Amino acid sequence: MKAVYVVQHGDADKAFEVRETAKPEPKTGEVLIAVEGFGLNFADIMARKGQYRDAPPLPSVIGYDVVGKVVSTGGEVAHLQPGDRVTAMTRFGGYAEFVATDARAAVKISDTADITEVASLTTQFCTAYYCAAEMVQLFAGDRVVIHSAAGGVGSALLQFALHKGCEVIATTGSSSKVEAIKKAGAHHVIDTSKHAFDKVIMDLTKGEGVDVIFDALGAEFIRKGINCLTAGGRIVCYGAASMSDSNNVFSQLGKAIQFGIYHPAIFMMSSKSLLGVNMLKLADKKPLTILRCLNEVVRLYEAGVFKPMKGKVFSVKDLTEAHRYMEGRKSQGKIVCQW
Repeated sequence: MKAVYVVQHGDADKAFEVRETAKPEPKTGEVLIAVEGFGLNFADIMARKGQYRDAPPLPSVIGYDVVGKVVSTGGEVAHLQPGDRVTAMTRFGGYAEFVATDARAAVKISDTADITEVASLTTQFCTAYYCAAEMVQLFAGDRVVIHSAAGGVGSALLQFALHKGCEVIATTGSSSKVEAIKKAGAHHVIDTSKHAFDKVIMDLTKGEGVDVIFDALGAEFIRKGINCLTAGGRIVCYGAASMSDSNNVFSQLGKAIQFGIYHPAIFMMSSKSLLGVNMLKLADKKPLTILRCLNEVVRLYEAGVFKPMKGKVFSVKDLTEAHRYMEGRKSQGKIVCQW
């Protein structure tokens, strides 16, 4: 089979190489999937640049989610069978024509569903659901901030928060995405390329602050966000996209410092919380949690609560262009590369 390897860290045009490699064999509890297409995530960008500590050593095949059909199972798999079209999380290995993955990270989907929609259900919508339904509990009337609201996870969080009856303050770093976020239902949209989000939030809430912030950016967005929380407020941090902007070690150090340094007493005395989410670690240690979330995500998708934006499809031969497209934050919806 063919697989795309990361052979060196750095720019997309030098990082990848297509190689022939052996087709994997599914172990007990795994399914072998013939990959129709694999999704792109910001973790791919960071892994390509050498900034993702969990990524395997070079040369490696990355990729965290795929859409395809089950070819075979390794036994002890009850909810899937050969021929089922699935969307699945992968523990790397997604940039390939075939991948074996834990069956608890795969769910059956319609044969006719748009590939960019169902590809987003695993990493993006499952992350959003875990953040918004399991890490915190949203209630009607809660004030919720969603950073990067036009992205895959951000748009899913927006839909779920609106479903729960929350007042949503959405942010984007791109002026071109403001109107799309408004049309998606956000009550307020902040263009962070023009305005200081923390000052706008405090103005909008008349100094009261917000109940929950969902943050995929990290660095100063965390430090400033903590000051925007009301009593009982929580920040759910599930990414650090701002740190992928540069390979310069001093720039990276500067971004890390911007997170701030905190003592538990600060959170206790102010009754605030900072929560971290790493879906890869969760999948490793809590696979049944992943399956529970995936099943609920598919249910909400079929019920029309979750409405993934149709994304953009690239050919695998245009993977470099796909990475640049994502890195340039041009995407709305899921980016998928098809074989």
